[in-house]
Amino acid sequence: MQDPKTDKKKPRRVRYLDPKVDLTFKKVFGEHEELVMSLLNALLPLDEDQRIEHVEYLPSELVPENPAKKNSIVDVRCKDNHGRQFIVEMQMEWTIAFKQRVLFNASKAYVRQLGKSRKYHLLQPVYSLSLVNEVFEPKMEEFYHYYRMVHEEHTEKVIDGLNLVFVELPKFKPQTVMEKRMAVLWLRFLTEIDEDTREVPQELLEDPEVSQALDIVEESAYDEIEMYQYDKFWDAIRVEQAFIDEAELRYGMGREEGREEGREEGIEETKRENARKMKALGADNSFISQVTGLTAEEIETL
Repeated sequence: MQDPKTDKKKPRRVRYLDPKVDLTFKKVFGEHEELVMSLLNALLPLDEDQRIEHVEYLPSELVPENPAKKNSIVDVRCKDNHGRQFIVEMQMEWTIAFKQRVLFNASKAYVRQLGKSRKYHLLQPVYSLSLVNEVFEPKMEEFYHYYRMVHEEHTEKVIDGLNLVFVELPKFKPQTVMEKRMAVLWLRFLTEIDEDTREVPQELLEDPEVSQALDIVEESAYDEIEMYQYDKFWDAIRVEQAFIDEAELRYGMGREEGREEGREEGIEETKRENARKMKALGADNSFISQVTGLTAEEIETL
């Protein structure tokens, strides 16, 4: 009989993809209800009697395509059998307006429950979980930030409805004190697994849900087209970062100012690049102008 102490999964030496990328994040948390439910129960401020027991996916919001893939946002939306709605977002780059955007989307989800009946007492809470791949609160040690509507003096008085959670992934360390074991495991999955991972920590392999997520992000599970999409995502992120850095150096701006300048410059360069490609394919200038927004004079100089 095999010794239970040795009856463990051996560390797997395979190549993984980064689970924070659009393609992989949606495959893990946007196609497997049990995994997104586990993530939400682990990271949301829910009491034991508030735990999510069932979810169904909702259509993601249609966000206009940004040519430079600026602030690439991956979102997964679902609701449980009590009607509570959950928005999970993976934010690769922080912007100064991101909190307002999260508040707007959560508020919109809350209001849309109302319908024509106007029965306000039937409105259910909306929870927004934003996983951010940058440090946006450098003066705070905490990586976990929970916002809700509370009385300024009597904080035990709460207007329930909107619950916003932001997680700064770069600040998280495994030894960080957290009450929930699964919170630590999921955050380790999101921060420790990437293209450089060759040996997965045993603790992650031993948990059935995280182990399932690891199977999903193995490179061998993706076809050639999906790998192309994965690489293009990182190309867009690198281009955006380069524009931000250049704007900082050229104009002596701070990070946020440089980010905005970099975005504008990145979008303009993307327009020009798209126009060059259309010219090479034989498209006429009027058509190119309609698609890209460039003037006829700008197109002629390309």
